[in-house]
Amino acid sequence: MRNCNITKKTLKLLHMILNLPKEVEEIMKKFVDSDYQIYIVGGAVRDLLMGREVKDWDFTTDAKPEEILKVIPEGFYNNKFGTVGISARSTSEVNQDENLAHTSEVSGAGLYEITTMRHEGDYTDHRHPVDVSWTDKIEEDLARRDFTVNAIALGKENKLVDPFEGQNDLEEKIIKAVGDPEKRFKEDALRLIRAIRFAAQLNFKIEDKTFAAIKENSSLIQKISWERIRDEFFKILSSENPYEGVLKLREVGLLQIILPELEDCFGIVQEGPKHDRVYDIGEHSLLSLKFCSSKDPLVRFACLIHDIGKVDTVKIAKDGNVTFYGHDVVGGNLAKKVGERLKLSKKEIEKLYRLVRWHLFSVDENQTDSAIRRFIKNVGLENIDDMMDLRVGDRLGGGTEKAVSWRMEKYKERIKQVLHKPFSISDLKVNGTDVMEILKIKPGPKVGEVLNKLFQEVLEDASKNNREYLMGRIKVI
Repeated sequence: MRNCNITKKTLKLLHMILNLPKEVEEIMKKFVDSDYQIYIVGGAVRDLLMGREVKDWDFTTDAKPEEILKVIPEGFYNNKFGTVGISARSTSEVNQDENLAHTSEVSGAGLYEITTMRHEGDYTDHRHPVDVSWTDKIEEDLARRDFTVNAIALGKENKLVDPFEGQNDLEEKIIKAVGDPEKRFKEDALRLIRAIRFAAQLNFKIEDKTFAAIKENSSLIQKISWERIRDEFFKILSSENPYEGVLKLREVGLLQIILPELEDCFGIVQEGPKHDRVYDIGEHSLLSLKFCSSKDPLVRFACLIHDIGKVDTVKIAKDGNVTFYGHDVVGGNLAKKVGERLKLSKKEIEKLYRLVRWHLFSVDENQTDSAIRRFIKNVGLENIDDMMDLRVGDRLGGGTEKAVSWRMEKYKERIKQVLHKPFSISDLKVNGTDVMEILKIKPGPKVGEVLNKLFQEVLEDASKNNREYLMGRIKVI
């Protein structure tokens, strides 16, 4: 019996081939049958090699856009870069396959993109090439891509094309620019933040020359639209390593441009005789993000910027303590401006504002029902859990060992209790008819006045929402 020496790369390739969705195989077969080259490219190949779920399937072919449409008539083409889009649910015979729903779920794709192999001209705006020209050589197409791990192609008969040794960088867990990193980043400045995004998502290191080039060209990020910056930044916040990602943004000088309000927090220290722990507000903000218990990138963002109001409110009191009175109010207003700059939706900005504005709430299980209701109203019922996640990050980011104190647990219970108590006059155990019968009056303003006074009492003490008690109170109001 012969000894079969199967390398890790061979095993990964075998796994990759066995996990191609049927729609993908069908698309490739159509081009091969039509005598065209066709390759899976970009992140799809990278994720397949890593055994990760593929969410976006991209292809490249030597077929021109009009030829692609002949092979895939259901596709649509409306750009100068040779990209034809195909809906995941319009891939011919596969549409009839009873396993389509499962396959689509596995692939995670809602849209397939097929692009003609191309050369690119000069980049005058640091984002888009002035012109493109077609090629029939896959190596030339891969040479224009951003990073080596994204410059691997998978073709027919499972042929891997890897001219820049991206597989080795996957093994070494390195993000490395294709060719000259200076040129890559000057071509498309969005790659500056994309490099850090990939490092955060994949838990990779950035190769030294690539890192140095990012640092040298960080100012070019100002050439990129805020929508694009926001998308990449929030992908970093959504990753498994948001703390490390934001830390890298700061190391290369991108954070100062993207989020100057946070950068200004570094170097400001809360100290004095009353403070057991002395910490830099910027460092605290980063650690708050690190320990935030939410997976929601918007909540993580709120955790990251919850103290940005401290920059404008820092004062040294007579006793030597550094204070930041009103930083929650100032921070809430700044959060709105940051959200607007990043082109967040109105709903997202409102949530961001509430989480930053009201993060400085008092945790006291002995608060009255009305005080707790005010907290719920300020924060928003739908944001209560998110605010608690922010508080966890704030506590741990400030050096506290336990994520949640016993007092916080009791406070959460009080919130639950209050949420089950009356919020409107209609929830009272008496009504207008009772008021009219007891006071022997007709319908009118007096009935409403009495009910409103009863309601205010119940807001302060829910135990008073007792029919016998309220009937007695009607007589004396």
